[in-house]
Amino acid sequence: MIPPVVVGSASRDLTQADPRGWRLGGAAAYAGLTLARLGLRPRVLLGVDRAAETAAELQWLRDAGADLRVHRLPEGPVFTNVDTPTGRAQTCETPGVPIPPGGLPAAWLDTTTWCLVPVADEIDDAWVVLPSPGDLVVVGWQGLLRTLSRDGTVGRRAPVTTALLRRADLVSLSREDVADPSEPALLPMLEPPVTLVVTAGPEGGTAVTLGADGCRRVRAYPAIVADGAVDGTGAGDAFLAGLVAARIGHPLAGSGRRGTDLRLAAALGSLVVEREGLQGVPTMTALAQRMRRSLTMPGPQGA
Repeated sequence: MIPPVVVGSASRDLTQADPRGWRLGGAAAYAGLTLARLGLRPRVLLGVDRAAETAAELQWLRDAGADLRVHRLPEGPVFTNVDTPTGRAQTCETPGVPIPPGGLPAAWLDTTTWCLVPVADEIDDAWVVLPSPGDLVVVGWQGLLRTLSRDGTVGRRAPVTTALLRRADLVSLSREDVADPSEPALLPMLEPPVTLVVTAGPEGGTAVTLGADGCRRVRAYPAIVADGAVDGTGAGDAFLAGLVAARIGHPLAGSGRRGTDLRLAAALGSLVVEREGLQGVPTMTALAQRMRRSLTMPGPQGA
């Protein structure tokens, strides 16, 4: 199997709990480390600023088996995240800049799986020319739905259709990322065949697949309960990585049991919140144990 390619910027999430005053984050860091610990040896292009370039977490990706290339940016996204009873409050210290497609090693163009997972709108439509016809293109939509300003404001951006979204085969976002997370509001922005996953935290979520023939398939899945949530950052990114792993034939999703792809993804989402930051990305052994434990729960409906 040709390894999947993961692209996105590393964020620095400010926190007093780390001696550096920040910890490494970003969808590409979470997705890349998740795929690496699943044994898929991803190729990860990570945009980094000067401080993030020295992060110890980068070695975690390499140690897990990722082929990591850092692309130095003049600035990267820096956030302050505060969890409140009504959701996450986020402010922006610096918004970061786009990652140019030219930063991708030419040797990686032979991949058949593209995980384009921005955290701060750093992946634009210029990337759409790189995947070949028939390649699996996965887009983390939530990273395109924020407006970031240098005065610290982080706002919600209304979703619009783009060339990148129209090329995507699998798209994921959280219910909290948009004012209207309904199928009628979101599916017209995508082009079939495509699967749209809308996560809803402890309430589970839905996966809607629209076929090229117009047939629509809806699956609702339950969340898997975590053994104590410590840090919700990265849960959606690990979830999406789990769906990617299932799509490309990971053995934990190959049992033939209906809905195993969503169960695998939900198990990853439950595990990653149990520790702070990237420390929460689990080993394959921990994931297999959580999936076995979840077999006593109801499976996805409509699978």
